[in-house]
Amino acid sequence: MFKRIAFILLALISFEGVSQDFSSLWEGYFSYFGIKDVSRGNDKIFAASENAIFTYDVFSNEINKITTIEGLSGETISTISYSEYFGLLVVGYETGLIEVVFDDGEILSVVDILEKESISPVLKKINHFNESEGLLYISTDYGISVYDLGQLQFGDTYFVGDGGSQISISQTAVFNGFMYVATSSNGLRKADVTNPNLIDFQQWTTIVSGSFIAIQKVGSKLYAVAQNKVLSEVVSDNLSPLFTYATLPEDVRSINLNLVVTLKEDVFVYDENFNQIQTASTNEEFDTDFTSATISNDNIYIGTTTSGVLKTTPENSQIYDVILPDGPTSNAAFKIQTGNSELWLTYGEYTVSFNPGPLNSRGISILRDSEWKNIPYDSLLTAKNLVDIAINPFNPSQVFISSFQFGILEMNNNEATVLYGQDNSGLESLVLPNNPNFVSIRQTASKFDRTGLMWTLTSKADRALKSYDPATNQWEGYSFSELIPNARTGEQGFADLEVGNGGMKWLASYKNGVIGYNTETEQISNVFSEEQNMPSAQVRAIALDSRNQLWIGTNKGLRVLFNTSNFINDPDPSVNEIVILEDGIPTELLSNQFITDIKVDGSDNKWVGTLDSGIFYFSADGQETIYQFTTDNSPLPSNAISDISIDSESGRVYIATDRGLVSFSSGGTKPQETLEEAYVYPNPVRPEYDILGFDDLNNINNGVKVSGLTENVNVKITDIAGNLVAEAQSRVNQRSSRQNYNFAIDGGTGIWNGKNLRGNVVASGVYLFLISDLDSFETKVLKLLIVR
Repeated sequence: MFKRIAFILLALISFEGVSQDFSSLWEGYFSYFGIKDVSRGNDKIFAASENAIFTYDVFSNEINKITTIEGLSGETISTISYSEYFGLLVVGYETGLIEVVFDDGEILSVVDILEKESISPVLKKINHFNESEGLLYISTDYGISVYDLGQLQFGDTYFVGDGGSQISISQTAVFNGFMYVATSSNGLRKADVTNPNLIDFQQWTTIVSGSFIAIQKVGSKLYAVAQNKVLSEVVSDNLSPLFTYATLPEDVRSINLNLVVTLKEDVFVYDENFNQIQTASTNEEFDTDFTSATISNDNIYIGTTTSGVLKTTPENSQIYDVILPDGPTSNAAFKIQTGNSELWLTYGEYTVSFNPGPLNSRGISILRDSEWKNIPYDSLLTAKNLVDIAINPFNPSQVFISSFQFGILEMNNNEATVLYGQDNSGLESLVLPNNPNFVSIRQTASKFDRTGLMWTLTSKADRALKSYDPATNQWEGYSFSELIPNARTGEQGFADLEVGNGGMKWLASYKNGVIGYNTETEQISNVFSEEQNMPSAQVRAIALDSRNQLWIGTNKGLRVLFNTSNFINDPDPSVNEIVILEDGIPTELLSNQFITDIKVDGSDNKWVGTLDSGIFYFSADGQETIYQFTTDNSPLPSNAISDISIDSESGRVYIATDRGLVSFSSGGTKPQETLEEAYVYPNPVRPEYDILGFDDLNNINNGVKVSGLTENVNVKITDIAGNLVAEAQSRVNQRSSRQNYNFAIDGGTGIWNGKNLRGNVVASGVYLFLISDLDSFETKVLKLLIVR
């Protein structure tokens, strides 16, 4: 206990801070198929994927996850090592960041290497950890740094190259009083580990020249592996070759008195004297690459590139148990879409300039009832580069997925049934004048309207806008030739689509700004130029709000088109920036930001994703910044936002980044048509809930919620005697307001902090919620019991 307390006190003194636990409002959905490194200790196996970790109890088989939700950075992990003596896991990153994870879940960020200005960022990758006598020797691409695990602080750094130069260190080993160092191109070197002046490069001696990937002590023996794939014993500072592998080992480590060597297709376990005692290999069932391996209770645990961790026993080394937490196939979700209590992910992609190559075949993932279903490419009718998703609201089991090369894939009940191309649909390929046989059907955004028609966009085709009726299998196409005479050269592609009122369809284009097309009158217009107040013609995202205002995200900032109703007939259409006051100075909202996505929630508030500044949550008019989430203040694994999708029923916001998927419970739900299903929760409010008296109504874990409200309501809260306690009205009392209301309504949800009109927390008793729809005059009364 004393040691644990000392750790925390030292950490608070020595480091920038303790990582926060965001598990109350946030949830993470990371991929664990590709394992970077494994470690063992205290009857657990630790496995690191790209930027998340899971633990596996070898006796209970229990799996626990450690992600950005628990406080990890979200950066790319390069290696991990568990210290049994100190009860902590050390995580090394490609950036030089180190994080220390204690057994109780506490996480400390160690930034000394990351922020070291005298070392180039490209040399800071953590290659290996070697624990000896309470010290952790950290191998990097610049040299060796020493970290005291007992004091939780850095010691010296050794630059062991000629003349004190910075050279890449693969591994270190302490053997017979000396530290041996395997370097990437400067041979094996050693120095007296007790020498107090190891920062002097002259104290280091080269014993063997060449390039080495590993140096490991196993009992009374020392082994090294060279770049030429030869494993040797180091005897009196000379190499005694023992074995040449078919391929270069991926990982070499010492576990107790065993040497474990991992190749892409094999794992070999040797005893101290290099007698092979166990082996494991890939097979037809698990055709994957091995990355690392460890042993525990004579079982081998193998990290793989595509199958998580494989466990095998000495009795049958070719029978594997798969240890794999539930999660999506990859962290690189390109587009996401919620609907029918599901979340769909695609992994296809195209460049900023809408180049589809190289085509990928990563399949799709579906989250349903907190479980993931991953559908591989070979089950998707050869459709590659799957991008946008459209769920049929009239038949939710029917989903259409755009391929930015092969057309549109139709799925029914999670099974691929039809791939629509130019031969079986109204879709069209781009036409190359000198290659009439070339086929490339570049579908991007698709969206259903209220009548059940699906609208979809085809890049580099004359009839770029098409509709499809799933009930009749009828296709219609609409030409943009009036605005874009040459479809192949006049436009690169369309990133987003909105279905508006009166036949209006809105398109986000690469070269032509925002295009408005009326499918009833077949009229077309656009805004793209500086004269129209557009910061750029390159539009990445658009979103219509409940007031029929079009929010426009470009690669250089944000704009709003207020006059959408008369856009087609307006001879001089223009857009407006949102001007806010910062310290009393008028400032353009999101000026010069590369905006990647915009979504409107049930409260008409705006979620705006950016390329490198995280995600913003604005009030309906953009004047209030409710949240800005970045990697510094939230579990976002990256500030590069790929896509956003909002579950209108729960208010949960799903955020895809280039390093993984997370979600945030915002509470901004969609209004209902009637008050029939309105309810109050939690009910009763018990003392142990501790949810009353808070001022931050944006934290939906606090306060009393009334859900299922219609679009325009007034809600009065009274005590049982009829005395008014609190009151709120839609569009007036909003959570984002600076008025700090005790009771506020956003969309279909109201939140009350349990305070009365005088600002005091109410007493125990029964309270009435008197709900009135101001449009339909429907009313409803709900009862709430509070016990304090």
